[in-house]
Amino acid sequence: MKTIINIKADKEIKEQAVKTAKAMGLPLSTVVNAFLRQFVAEQQVTFSVPLVPSKKLEQILKQAERETKDSENIVGPFGSARDMMKALRS
Repeated sequence: MKTIINIKADKEIKEQAVKTAKAMGLPLSTVVNAFLRQFVAEQQVTFSVPLVPSKKLEQILKQAERETKDSENIVGPFGSARDMMKALRS
């Protein structure tokens, strides 16, 4: 048996959700029902925020990408963990 749930949602997020569900070939009601089933089964709600690196970490990652591209500061492969540890200590 189906029932109707009336909820208040921000107009923009609802439109984005409908668009995203449609792109996946799903009606929004299927997505909401899946979340409700998960909520009931796990008896918990999980909110997540995309991880955004700090400016310093972003700089470190860019430097590592450059070094990798230019084959700088690259060691290995190693034949054993002992060889790897020796290279790290040198």
